[in-house]
Amino acid sequence: MIPVNEPLLTARELELATECLRTGWISSAGGYIQRFEQAWADYCGMQHGVAVSNGTAGLQLAVACLDLQPGDEVILPSFTIISCVTAVLYNGGKPVLVDADPETWCLDVSQLEGRMTSRTRAIMPVHIYGHPVDMDPVLELAKTHGLLVIEDAAEAHGAEYLSGRDGQGAHWRRCGSLGDLSVFSFYANKPVTTGEGGMLLTNDDGLAARLASLRNLCFKPDRRFHHSELGYNFRLTNLQAAIGCAQIERIDGIIERKRAIGEAYNLRLQGIPGLQLPAEMSWARSIYWMYGLVLEEAVGFDASEFAGRLQERGVQTRPFFLGMHAQPALHARGLFAGESYPVADRLARRGLYLPSGLALTDAQIDQVCQAVQDVLE
Repeated sequence: MIPVNEPLLTARELELATECLRTGWISSAGGYIQRFEQAWADYCGMQHGVAVSNGTAGLQLAVACLDLQPGDEVILPSFTIISCVTAVLYNGGKPVLVDADPETWCLDVSQLEGRMTSRTRAIMPVHIYGHPVDMDPVLELAKTHGLLVIEDAAEAHGAEYLSGRDGQGAHWRRCGSLGDLSVFSFYANKPVTTGEGGMLLTNDDGLAARLASLRNLCFKPDRRFHHSELGYNFRLTNLQAAIGCAQIERIDGIIERKRAIGEAYNLRLQGIPGLQLPAEMSWARSIYWMYGLVLEEAVGFDASEFAGRLQERGVQTRPFFLGMHAQPALHARGLFAGESYPVADRLARRGLYLPSGLALTDAQIDQVCQAVQDVLE
């Protein structure tokens, strides 16, 4: 079976992790944490990194910084992981959904302004499957209306966005450098992984200090067990950070390989009828975190049946996200009743992603593509 994702670890990760074990620095204290935070912030072009236990925790802390009041709203895509919505709910806010763009599968920025109200406090764009959101319109709206932008870059390590295209100063920026706060995941299927883990990035000194406090139970530096605010234990361990440091050392090669896998799939699959392949807009450099396919309506079966047929041929897949508006747990809370997001629905019904991990070989890519062709013939 060709797995949908398998991390690629080297002797360097083993070396740094072994040093942690040998010295005893295995908890949330140790030099590798600060080293990891600064290295990732530098790579993404931001000033501060605050490492956390996972990307979901990062989203929760980012929304916590909004100090939401009952009825305050955060706009986010329906087509995303449920962590985005729960971050808003756990902080007492109201999630407001936007449908997906039919080409990029990211948040449809043309719908943003129509979803804004006097209670809107932030926008949470999510870069989907390695392709950036068109961020300039998001940032312009946020600036005009005084909103915070929480950039979910969990799936977009090293992806780039061409900003300023309407003027003379167009320039490429890495995902994670575009929001007031950005959030990353370092789960095992991410290009840079610490097994579990995440990080927030910001250029704001005050936000960085508050995030660091919130992740660590809001301990005070001058009186440890005296708390004036309630926080969380969302700390990353030094052992995990050591693994992350080793991976950042070869980040350019990691991103090069991710793009090569995507381009190899593009080349082999582009002539097969019945498929929508992942887009790469002229203003984006995707990393093809997961290589997604969407079956055209003319194909006589859905993504679930497609996955089953590929499984029979030794190819593991994963379904696309089910839209937030279709989640039973959210319906039970009285959310999104009667709301319609047709693009997100189509993607959930017709989409899946193929094996995409860094350990994937060119021979395995050939096998996957042959299996796709066999199923669709």
